[in-house]
Amino acid sequence: MDALSLATFVALGLPDGMLGTAWPALRHSFGAPVGDLGLVLLVSTTGSVLVTVFVGYLIRRLGVPVLLATGLTCAAAAGAGFAVAPAFGVVLGVALLFGVAAGLMDGGLNTAVGLSGRRRLLNLLHGAYGVGTAVGPLVVTVALLGGSWRPAYLVLLAVDVALGVLWLLHRRGRRRRADPAPGPGPGPSSGDAGPAPAAGPGDAGPAPVAGPGAAGPGSEERPQPAGGGRRYGGAIVAGIAMFFVYTGLEVSAGQWETTFARTHLQLSASAAGLATFGYWAALTAARIGLALVPRPPSHQAVVRWGCLVAVGAAGLIWWDPATPATVVGFVILGASLAGVFPALIALTPGRLGERRASNVIAWQVGAAAAGGAGISALVGLLIGVTSVAVLGPALVVLAILLVGVELALTRLAPLES
Repeated sequence: MDALSLATFVALGLPDGMLGTAWPALRHSFGAPVGDLGLVLLVSTTGSVLVTVFVGYLIRRLGVPVLLATGLTCAAAAGAGFAVAPAFGVVLGVALLFGVAAGLMDGGLNTAVGLSGRRRLLNLLHGAYGVGTAVGPLVVTVALLGGSWRPAYLVLLAVDVALGVLWLLHRRGRRRRADPAPGPGPGPSSGDAGPAPAAGPGDAGPAPVAGPGAAGPGSEERPQPAGGGRRYGGAIVAGIAMFFVYTGLEVSAGQWETTFARTHLQLSASAAGLATFGYWAALTAARIGLALVPRPPSHQAVVRWGCLVAVGAAGLIWWDPATPATVVGFVILGASLAGVFPALIALTPGRLGERRASNVIAWQVGAAAAGGAGISALVGLLIGVTSVAVLGPALVVLAILLVGVELALTRLAPLES
């Protein structure tokens, strides 16, 4: 069910867009130092990385609908914990649940859709995530205008509960449709193990996830590059590093922009929230545009040009010639990065084969979570010991590093023309 999958990625993006905007008020509520945002992200990513290691196995055992309902339940519990947290220590504990939820939802849907070969749906899926990250700052801004950041997380709780129920209802409907009519012959086995058409992520998962015997034509028999298994191992490591650095850049810009705008650019709370909305909105609009354009550019071109433009946008933020130009720099950065993540997911089966990709995609998502939290935390530490102005040069370094890793990945695992 494509619509439900898209809505789930909106819910996945909501807390990511909310946290950075809520942070100035949230930390004031508990007397936490500004750099502790990185600590929250580190705790969150611990849960995410641990879960993504097992996503391929969980898809095979539970099916995608139950996996996503479980993730949404964790996210709902985390939203409730944030809304009523009496102390910062509780926020840190609950952040672990947010990480588990993100690992289940992100890893599950990226694996299912990435292996289905549905390019437009993959871009729309990440566009939906961008919708969540763009709406998140607005939800928090409205809550702050009412006097507190806490009601924003009650909104998140309601969204997650509703979507979790819908996924369970969807699974029940699929099971009823799969039940065989009474007859003398043996029917399919119970659970989600029945035939899984490659219709989309609402099913129990694409056939290649089921194991080695599920490889379809051309899935794993991609010719070995020179160097054999060692070259593939290098490509896997480079791909994981690419996701680590990419998400570190994307999340660092999105999570710290509000603090940067409030402290360095001297914007009001509402103006800073709108500026952060602009970053996530640009990322979202570009992803949706790539999904809807009649003749989209190749995935390789999206990755290469996105990384190069990101270097220029980060340079504009560092230069900071005037407040409007700096805000525009964040918008350009969001738009340039928009297509990179889904394009990298889509390229993985072509680089490694579908059988390897069924596990590697989940590892890449875990690396992305680790990069988003770890690099953002490092940026937070730098801000804590220097000033928020260090964000600009940090983004430039990350963008240049991203270009370098992309060149290494292309060299190790070139795509056939």
